[in-house]
Amino acid sequence: MALSQSLQQRMLQKLSPQQIQLMKLLQVPTASLEVRIKEEMEENPALELDEDKHEDADEMKDEFSEPGEEEMQEKDGSDDEYENIDVSEYVQEGDDEVGDYKLRDENYPEEDDGRQLPFKTEASFYELLNDQLGLLKLEEKEHTIAEQIIGSIDEDGYLRRETAAIVDDLAFRQNIITTPEETEALIKRIQQFDPPGVAARNLQECLLLQLYRQKEEGKPVDIAIRAITKYFDEFTKKHYEKIQRGLNLDDDQLRDVMQVIVRLNPKPGGTVGETNKAGNYVVPDFFMLNNAGKLELTLNSRNAPELRISEGYRDMLKEYDRGAKKDKRQKEAVLFIKQKIDSARWFIDAIKQRQHTLLSTMNAIMEHQYSFFLTGDETELNPMILKDIAEKTNLDISTVSRVANSKFVQTEFGTYRLKFFFSESLSTDSGEEVSTREVKKILSDMIEAEEKKHPLSDERLTELLQEKGYNIARRTVAKYREQLNISVARLRKQL
Repeated sequence: MALSQSLQQRMLQKLSPQQIQLMKLLQVPTASLEVRIKEEMEENPALELDEDKHEDADEMKDEFSEPGEEEMQEKDGSDDEYENIDVSEYVQEGDDEVGDYKLRDENYPEEDDGRQLPFKTEASFYELLNDQLGLLKLEEKEHTIAEQIIGSIDEDGYLRRETAAIVDDLAFRQNIITTPEETEALIKRIQQFDPPGVAARNLQECLLLQLYRQKEEGKPVDIAIRAITKYFDEFTKKHYEKIQRGLNLDDDQLRDVMQVIVRLNPKPGGTVGETNKAGNYVVPDFFMLNNAGKLELTLNSRNAPELRISEGYRDMLKEYDRGAKKDKRQKEAVLFIKQKIDSARWFIDAIKQRQHTLLSTMNAIMEHQYSFFLTGDETELNPMILKDIAEKTNLDISTVSRVANSKFVQTEFGTYRLKFFFSESLSTDSGEEVSTREVKKILSDMIEAEEKKHPLSDERLTELLQEKGYNIARRTVAKYREQLNISVARLRKQL
């Protein structure tokens, strides 16, 4: 096949560096915004904190003007790029100089003074285990083996690595020859560490380790040990009748034994130190206040410092503008300064656009879910998808998605992720469109109010919802139940 050349015209959609920067900033939650700003300041010396709280009367006029096309093009290194350098817009005097953009909320300045975000400081799960290891009297070889064992424990507190594999790791990676028996003996000693149940190989062993520490508490614990040892499968499947018959227990004894077992911790490492992910602090991005029936929305910007263009860089441009002799080296320095100032302008502009986008998106969500924010009742939530908010704000669906996935709003009823307010619709018998979140709330209330000895099956839940007028199938009920992290009826059964 012969080679040939041809000219073609094609339209391509490409994002500018400023648009890419804005999209990345939209994904940053408020808690991480300060770190992102510090990173930008380290990379760009023309951007600095406004420690004097400088306010420019014309700060919004010139600061966010788009740079000329010639400033956006890359320089090719020729002498032509140093000709006709105009620095007038960078060295304006008085009120017309480069403005500074203030990021703090000026409505309540007294609340910002001296206010710092709380940070949780505590020892991690592995630090706790290593601290207890230091209390044991071990030889150097035993200490190294014990460290290897602790390092093999996962964040839930389980030792899911085989003893033989640990022995092999010690031989090949640390040149330590040991035996499975010696390693197993050290595992037994580590299993006596706190929290109880640590270093267990499976759930059954984890529960037994905790029960053995409670043997002094009486007969129910002894029976619980027998139940977990002989009837663990029946316990996991909640076949209480088989356990009761096998251990010859009456109803009261069985109930006491089950109460002992359910108080145990199936994940001993999950509630210690940094592995307790649920205990991390959430910094809300928005605050929603109910002022006498009228909702007021504010954006949390306490941890966003005030930014401005560096005075030193502007002074250098003024010196260049006043100078009579302008050699090539000076012009190169001026081009560098202009590049950094433009970059700082774009970043400040991106911060402004970020806040505008966040507020407009949250305002649209507030208007759509006004009843919920007034009452806090989940059944008041209206069906809402990303497209609804995108149409109200004239933003792209992807932009709304970036805002909704990583931001939180604090209300008088709690702190919610914005994604919580999005749900699809479901038709009722009357033809009304209701939110699936409303159906899930009713489903959750039904399960919570059910008789625990005889929990409601998915078929019965479907019938009850249909009686209330919701057109819903059994498989949809099962899907919603799983999304709510609710077990099937058999596993919800209680004595």
